[in-house]
Amino acid sequence: MPASTEASMTMGAVSAVPVVDSRMAPGGPGYRRMSFALFLAGVATFALLYSTQALLPLISGDFGVAASDASWTVAAATGGLALFVLPMSAVSERYGRRTVMTGSLAVAVIVGLLVPLAPSLPVLVALRALQGAALAGLPASATAYLAEEVRPKALVTAIGLFVAGNSVGGMSGRVITGWVAQEWGWRVALGVIGAIAVGCAVAFRLLLPAPKHFVAGSLKPRVLVQTVREHLSNPLMCRLYAIGALFMTVFGGVYTVIGYRLTEAPFDLPQGVVGSIFLVYLVGTVSASTAGRLVGRLGRRGALYAAGATTAAGLVLSLADSLVLVLLGLVLITGGFFAGHACASSAVSKTATEGRAQASALYQSAYYIGSSVGSTVGALAFHAGGWAGTVGVGLLAVLGVVTITVLGTRAARAQQRLLVA
Repeated sequence: MPASTEASMTMGAVSAVPVVDSRMAPGGPGYRRMSFALFLAGVATFALLYSTQALLPLISGDFGVAASDASWTVAAATGGLALFVLPMSAVSERYGRRTVMTGSLAVAVIVGLLVPLAPSLPVLVALRALQGAALAGLPASATAYLAEEVRPKALVTAIGLFVAGNSVGGMSGRVITGWVAQEWGWRVALGVIGAIAVGCAVAFRLLLPAPKHFVAGSLKPRVLVQTVREHLSNPLMCRLYAIGALFMTVFGGVYTVIGYRLTEAPFDLPQGVVGSIFLVYLVGTVSASTAGRLVGRLGRRGALYAAGATTAAGLVLSLADSLVLVLLGLVLITGGFFAGHACASSAVSKTATEGRAQASALYQSAYYIGSSVGSTVGALAFHAGGWAGTVGVGLLAVLGVVTITVLGTRAARAQQRLLVA
């Protein structure tokens, strides 16, 4: 047989071999370890980031400040994260997702152990801003890691599990701080959260599989600016960023102010019981982890409409002076928010084909800016008009989500008509 014929047959045989996707998938090697590791990272991130939120009435009383002043302990942390998430995403493009996530958690937990020692509100706010900046390496790097290491069909579910870890962290942090603070004060409560975060950080580093598909990028500012410009020139990306910010405006405002409302008349609940209200976060754990199925059934825009409608219904219900109806309202707000967040963040990861860390970072930046705006404006609205003022801010944000989704639907239909023509 001629050598050329033999070579061509060999090449044909090689090309006929199916390409095996080596990325992780449910049931495959490393998937459970990866899922649990990022779940714990999500727990630590949200437990630390919102550790003062359930304690705001106690912090207000200890330092003698108003709700709008104490709310800065939340806004400073989320604002620090929003400002640094993009630079940290660039660092992760050069040095790797796992390295950046590990370093970020390490710094955040060290600061978390210093936070309870703050002698004044300004020092507490400064430490919280530093903690938020440290945590900036987690969200964008985690979603970029998943986009690179998990098969596309499993991506929404994988990101949903990470978001579910966020909800568990937010819930457990608030519940634990509520009961601990009732007995020993807010400083001890924050110390306990810091210790829990240390355990999560150590377990995360031991469990997370080493990346196999990461390709180091450039740290050159010109490359970063060009990547960011490309993402911001994409109308779909901009809509998703705005949706994440608006959903978080609702959530940040509601959960910053709810403690004040429930400790005042007509409820007059003790701090421990108020902290337990955050068990409602379990609803978010479920809705985030099942977001993939919701998108599969309704489509992305249908899922966003459903999430917005659910959130708005919860806001209206929470206006009642019945504790049962307030709790039901919080259930709907939480479920709607986490479903919308998981849907929008996974859409960003799917849409970005290059510069995934920057795409996720821009989403996270918008998301946490929304949290800072929500916590600050929600507290100011509560001071000016009571709970109805905070609800009004939330309903305006939901209206923004619906409006943006409608515009996206019209843009998609117009593009389809052009393709048909």
